Amino acid sequence: MTTTLTERAMPLPAATTTPTTSSFWRQAVVLARRSLIKTWRTPEALIDVTLQPIIFLALFTYVFGGAIAGGSQEDYLQFLLPGLLGQTIAMASVSLGQNLNADIEKGVFDRFRSLPIARSAPLVGAVMADLVRYLILFTVMVGVGMLMGFDPASWTGVLGALVLAMGFALCFGWISVYIGMIVRTPGAVQGIMFLLIFPLAFGSNVFVSTETMPGWLQAFVTVNPISHLVSAVRGMMLGGPVGNNVVWTLAWMAGLLAVFLPLAVRAYRKRA
Repeated sequence: MTTTLTERAMPLPAATTTPTTSSFWRQAVVLARRSLIKTWRTPEALIDVTLQPIIFLALFTYVFGGAIAGGSQEDYLQFLLPGLLGQTIAMASVSLGQNLNADIEKGVFDRFRSLPIARSAPLVGAVMADLVRYLILFTVMVGVGMLMGFDPASWTGVLGALVLAMGFALCFGWISVYIGMIVRTPGAVQGIMFLLIFPLAFGSNVFVSTETMPGWLQAFVTVNPISHLVSAVRGMMLGGPVGNNVVWTLAWMAGLLAVFLPLAVRAYRKRA
C-alpha cells in the first residue's frame, strides 16, 4: 500500500509527545494542600492551635493572674499574652515531626517515591502546611485575648510580632522534623519534643519577670531563645524596646537553621 503525500505530512499524534512534570514549588504546594485537607477532615488535629491556647490564656489570667500581678488580671493579660504566643507556637511545631513520622510508618512515603516528584517536595509541603497552623494559632490567641481585654499598642506591631513569631516557629520546627526522622513512633516524637520544650517554655519570661527568679535560673532565662522571642514580641505588641531582643531572636533562628536543617534533611533522606 502506498503512502500518500498528505499522510506523510500529518503531524504525530499528541500521545507520542514526551510528558512534562510540574515544577518543584507546584509539587510542594499540592502536597501542602494534601496536609491541610487531611487536617480539615480531622479537626481534632487543630486542638493544639485552637482550644489549647485558649485554655492556657484563660487559666493563667483568671486563676493565677490576680496572685502574680497583685490583683490586676487586666495588667497580667497584657504581660501574658505575648509570652504565650512564643510558647504555644514552639509547642505547635511538635505536630510537624509527628505527622511526618506517621506518614512514613503508614507507607505514604513509599507512594510518594513512585510518583514523578522531587524527593524533598513532601517535606517542604509539610513545612508549608505547618505555617498555616501557626497563623491559625496566632489569630485565635490574639482574637480571644482582645475579647478578654488585651489592648495592643499598634496593629503594625502586631503584624511585626506575627512575622517574627512565625519565622521563629519555622526555624524551631526543624528540630521536630529531625526528631521525627530518627525515632520510631509519633508518640516518641511528642514525648521527646515536650521534654525539650517544657524547660524552655517555663524556664523563661513567659509567665513572670526574670527579676523575680533566683540568680541561677536568671542565667538560664537570659540566654533562652524563647525569652528573647517573647521579649521581642512584647515590645512590638505593647510598644516597648525591641532592637536587642530582635537581634538575638534572629541569631537564634540562624543558629537553629544552621544546625538542625542539615540534620533534618540528612535524616529525611535516610528514612524517606
